[in-house]
Amino acid sequence: MGTLRHMPEAAGKPEAIVAVLRRVGRVLVIKRGPEASRSGYWAPLSGRIEPGESQRDAVAREVREEVGLRVRPLAKVWECDTDDGGFLLHWWTAEVEPGDLVLDAGEVSEARWVTPEEFLGMEPTFAGDRDFFEKVLPLL
Repeated sequence: MGTLRHMPEAAGKPEAIVAVLRRVGRVLVIKRGPEASRSGYWAPLSGRIEPGESQRDAVAREVREEVGLRVRPLAKVWECDTDDGGFLLHWWTAEVEPGDLVLDAGEVSEARWVTPEEFLGMEPTFAGDRDFFEKVLPLL
């Protein structure tokens, strides 16, 4: 295994992906829908990695399911724990293919392409997401 990949047994917690979708200096963020945990929070797209699924495949699946876009995962750029320590998050950049947003109403109330500065002004957001937008995204 490469040094970036953590196996759930080693991490001791379930794993999830975060999709960093960029378009002309903006990042796609969603307002978590009524069926999502932490409904109402603004965040990049994320979701659990299914048993036997690679991180790359989870990125493509979650984006397609939640907002209807097809993406080509590019690279893992960061990892962190969720603010409650329940999940290990693997942050991936991905190239977005042309297409319209089609939101899964249960998972996504709203979607916006925002600048990092705009995201940092949104509420409520997760501490780890703020760290990413402040410290990691500027270096990508």
